[in-house]
Amino acid sequence: MTVTATSVGRPDQVEPATAPPLRARLLRLVPAVVAALSGVLLYVSFPPRTLWWLALPAFAGFGWAVRGRRWKAALGLGYLFGLGFLLPLLVWTGVEVGPGPWLALVVIEAVFVALAGVGIAAVSKLPAWPVWAAAVWIAGEAARARVPFRGFPWGKIAFGQADGVFLPLAAVGGTPVLGFAVVLCGFGLYEAVRVGLEWRRTREARRAAAAVALLSLAVPVVAAVAARPLVSDTAQVGTATVAVIQGNVPRLGLEFNAQRRAVLDYHARETERLAAEVKAGKAPRPDFVLWPENSSDIDPFANADAAAVIERAAKAIDAPISVGGVVERDGKVYNEQILWDPVKGPTQTYDKRQIQPFGEYLPLRSLIGAINGEWTSMVRRDFSRGTRPGVFDMGEAKVGLVTCYEAAFDWAVRSEVADGAQLISVPSNNATFDRSEMTYQQLAMSRVRAVEHSRTVTVPVTSGVSAIIMPDGTITQKTGMFVADSLVQKVPLRTSETPATRLGVLPEIALVLVAAGGLAWAIGAAVRGRRAGGV
Repeated sequence: MTVTATSVGRPDQVEPATAPPLRARLLRLVPAVVAALSGVLLYVSFPPRTLWWLALPAFAGFGWAVRGRRWKAALGLGYLFGLGFLLPLLVWTGVEVGPGPWLALVVIEAVFVALAGVGIAAVSKLPAWPVWAAAVWIAGEAARARVPFRGFPWGKIAFGQADGVFLPLAAVGGTPVLGFAVVLCGFGLYEAVRVGLEWRRTREARRAAAAVALLSLAVPVVAAVAARPLVSDTAQVGTATVAVIQGNVPRLGLEFNAQRRAVLDYHARETERLAAEVKAGKAPRPDFVLWPENSSDIDPFANADAAAVIERAAKAIDAPISVGGVVERDGKVYNEQILWDPVKGPTQTYDKRQIQPFGEYLPLRSLIGAINGEWTSMVRRDFSRGTRPGVFDMGEAKVGLVTCYEAAFDWAVRSEVADGAQLISVPSNNATFDRSEMTYQQLAMSRVRAVEHSRTVTVPVTSGVSAIIMPDGTITQKTGMFVADSLVQKVPLRTSETPATRLGVLPEIALVLVAAGGLAWAIGAAVRGRRAGGV
């Protein structure tokens, strides 16, 4: 067979005259298959697996599939890549509510990946294209983290790198810089292979392309190594002994909500059990105690019996407790963290600001009700959003609260550190997702956040996996799933700010501007080419 000089390694571009019709048709399917399988490979790189490095060949395959494509083909290939990645990654969203919401979510989110595919194809004709292409991918992530319904950043490339060599880059520029480095390496890997196979170029052209490929591979790795000094678990303002309580739930799935009092009793019981161990000298005395989200779905401000249960637990352990409650105030419902002092009672509160669409509130309620009335019954009443960061004064420590879903959003974590948090707690409730991969994906996010802001991160979860994470991203203790347990550990308190904390959203803005510049260059070059050709 013969191939054109620009199609080395691209069997889909075989000249029709030299190939049987059936074979030609099959070869045209190869890019689609590669795009979909590359998406699956990217999913496999995510937790609970520690195969972070598979993200590189995943993006190499995706780069091969879309490079040099027209926009319609790139759109379709990008969509297939998105489906291959997001369908298995987000399957947990349909564990209790069926496949409808899961498939709807994936169909919508994959559109962002498809559009990124179009952008990557456009800039793939530029010099140093892996840089432009990686920036386009991050621009797509930035859009997906903001729209629709205030965004859904689940599946950011950075969240699959908690065990990877690139992790220190989170302290440099947060999840955008970490993700950019991984994607750049992936496209650089493809470019290196392509240059190795390209024999018709001039020596100078091969050298220039090889330099781009090698730099795309080497620079992110060298930068990650250089960023390692930013990662430290040294105490700066002393230490605190923290207790993380996992009380467990009566049963798996959505029905745990029907037994709200049992969930509260379980967490009080586990706290009192720990108090007995402390009294017996079998466990260190904690300076403060952290309960999960929804550990008291009975409003303790409106129900004296719930308040009595919490107060008894606080007095038993003789330490302040951060309690996850559902409270009603001024006719509105809030997902609230309550600081409960053993002497003073409730002293501070934090209302969750990034509430989950279709879980804590229902957008387009009338439209969704017309499609399926059962879906609206799952969210009978919408939660309201909080408006202020939550940093609790717990003993000598300042603890920043990031409630469950909020951990996926850069701004929600950064605001707590900027407000003075010396330690971050991510109280969560994953009982509605059974034993799915969701809890491990969320735990990996907390590990990335620990490095991003150089803070200890605790993760109290109703049903597991609860964990204590050091500022270097290392998990020092964790529980099993659907068991009652507690974790007690002395952890460092830190006050310094990483470059990622100080810079905030600026690295992301810079990468979006790079992507915009590359797209403008590519579009301008295409227009000039058409004019020169008389088209």
